Amino acid sequence: MPQTRFPVYFIPHGGGPWPFMEFPKDSAGKGPWDELGAFLRGLEGEIGRRPKAVLVVSGHWEKEPVPTLSTAPKPPMLFDYYNFPPHTYELSYPAMNSLELAARARQLLSDAGIASAEDPARGFDHGVFIPFMLIYPDADVPITMISLKNTLDVESHVAIGEALAPLRDEDVLIIASGMTYHNMPKFRKADAEHVAEAVRFDDWLADVIAEPDPKARAGRLATWQDNPDARACHVPDHDHLVPLFVAAGAAGGDQGARIFTTDFLGKPYSAYRFG
Repeated sequence: MPQTRFPVYFIPHGGGPWPFMEFPKDSAGKGPWDELGAFLRGLEGEIGRRPKAVLVVSGHWEKEPVPTLSTAPKPPMLFDYYNFPPHTYELSYPAMNSLELAARARQLLSDAGIASAEDPARGFDHGVFIPFMLIYPDADVPITMISLKNTLDVESHVAIGEALAPLRDEDVLIIASGMTYHNMPKFRKADAEHVAEAVRFDDWLADVIAEPDPKARAGRLATWQDNPDARACHVPDHDHLVPLFVAAGAAGGDQGARIFTTDFLGKPYSAYRFG
């Protein structure tokens, strides 16, 4: 029987190597990242079946002039976080790349008139290896990475997602990894006014993602910078939001839904599923 089309996901990857560190527990005995960790560990069950490969777009690969595919057969580790305990720089995630998927993605982009490139040395950044150490802990599903464009604009990233959408019917899972909230200067501060901004933006974004018309959804996403709450939630830049634009494009006519939300010091961040 033919396989059903895979959904598309946007997942939050948290802060640095968070699941591999000890944090103080609250009065209920819960750590600040426990809920997100449980969500990511349960994602395989939520998906329902294993893909032949995963295409991941990470908010931590954001400086390329064109979408770029990783082509290292076995990507090394890229520890792109700073000032964490020494043991967090010894983590390993030995998943293989799918060179077949990288080539297919480049062909789809070319067919859509989108220039692309490849990088034979790119390693797994922490927007990839941290969540996937929880999603597929045995590193037994091939993972191919695709970069953002350094423009970080809505329109071209939605178009990239639209071009890649056929992969969903080819036993490929598309996952966008970022954060719907990413204001580092205020991340660890308790600020009631800022919490209200973050809550409003998270709710606004959920409403946009639930828009059933893909053109209307893309149009509303394109206005995100007009939303003062959105600007307050992404400082100094919005690279962690851009993977969601790709996911929205790959979703096509599939409506999105917020399937997970939690918060850090009152500031919510969420995950979405399309299809």
